Amino acid sequence: MAVDPGAPTRHPVAWRDPEFFDSTALDAEMRRVFDICHGCRRCFSLCDSFPRLFDLVDESKSGEVDGVSSADFESVVNACTLCDMCFMTKCPYTPPHEWNIDFPHLMLRYRANQHRNGRAPTTASPRLAETDKNGRAARFLAPLMNWGARRENRLSRFFMEKLAGIHRAARLPQYRNPTFLRRARKNAPAVNRAAPAAGRKVALYATCFANYNSPEIGEAALAILAHNGVDCEVVYPRCCGMPQLEQGDIARVAENAKKTAAELGNWIDKGYDVVALVPSCALMLKLEWPLLVPDDAAVTRLAAHSFDITEYIVAIARDEGLADGIGALDGGVTLHMACHARAQNIGNKAADMLKLVPGAEIEVIERCSGHGGSIGVTRDFHETALKVGKPTARRALEAGSRFVASECPLAASHIVAGMERLAAVAPDATPDAAKGLPNSGRAYHPIELFAKAYGLGK
Repeated sequence: MAVDPGAPTRHPVAWRDPEFFDSTALDAEMRRVFDICHGCRRCFSLCDSFPRLFDLVDESKSGEVDGVSSADFESVVNACTLCDMCFMTKCPYTPPHEWNIDFPHLMLRYRANQHRNGRAPTTASPRLAETDKNGRAARFLAPLMNWGARRENRLSRFFMEKLAGIHRAARLPQYRNPTFLRRARKNAPAVNRAAPAAGRKVALYATCFANYNSPEIGEAALAILAHNGVDCEVVYPRCCGMPQLEQGDIARVAENAKKTAAELGNWIDKGYDVVALVPSCALMLKLEWPLLVPDDAAVTRLAAHSFDITEYIVAIARDEGLADGIGALDGGVTLHMACHARAQNIGNKAADMLKLVPGAEIEVIERCSGHGGSIGVTRDFHETALKVGKPTARRALEAGSRFVASECPLAASHIVAGMERLAAVAPDATPDAAKGLPNSGRAYHPIELFAKAYGLGK
């Protein structure tokens, strides 16, 4: 009888080891892993990295990895979105297997070498990853920034593409002023002390996206938690560092992780759980930070006390029971399961939460949206991102739901963009194309839809 070798495990990222940045050692490891990937090919349908790799091998003179130039490896790495799905769902050779394959973290190692050598995975401006700086600037320039970011504004988008490397057709998030943090301090909802979960306390980590771009996500979560008796404090020390991780700036991410963990540790001391509003940020707190700074006790402790928002709502429903007042949603929901929600290995908590809505009709899609963090808006990769996400957009369009949702706000918006393109270029090829588009023209975070069911959302 076959013996289960154990669940996939990840090793700490050895970025402080000099060999991590040794070009010869890195090239040897890339060739070792790529040779195994070439012989397996289970990941061919996940993202554009693997088709690029397999095309390089197939078109080489030898038909093997030894026939591929090391310089060509960069195109494979640049297409990786660090979604972790190859590690989580496809690769049979992850540790504890003796071949010890962690493809995303190998790509991260290459990115770190790129960063050290002054290169980047895209030609887009590095400013794109500076979410806090951009958000603070938006306090004064939000109307101008939003006007310039509109796709209909062809002149400004032309210059953004030429000068900043942002594709002129990409949907860009709007900036909002005041921020979620300021709104929450001014208009905190009353806590329902009669709710079954009364006594719970949460430090709600706003995340850069909810804080600067979509405060509705935070307001919906805050309203639901308060209605369920949870005392909340909205906190936002700084960005989780996922945009910098995508750039390979590991040292900066690690330093921010230590600072943030120390600050959030003060809330844990007072009996608060830490709840993140966006799965990429929850993933950083729970899984990536402990692998970057495994020797930091505050980071380890924070990971044990951190939760995704939908995970936390489901836990309340399971452990104490939800407060009364949940009504039906008018119309079905097409729910995309975000890659970084899946990478947390906690199950589909967004679907579990929405199934608590009476009569909810949920169409779950467990496939990549194609957006991949900031990469999906860049001139280099926007068309690739739409191509990778096309099957998801097609399924969403054919589902014909009133609402399209994803825990990843960028993924949700990208899916709607893909739906719009499919409906525009081939309306006859997609049943009820017009009906399939969400009538609001926007996508939602699942927590917003749960707030609507409670009568608490807009």
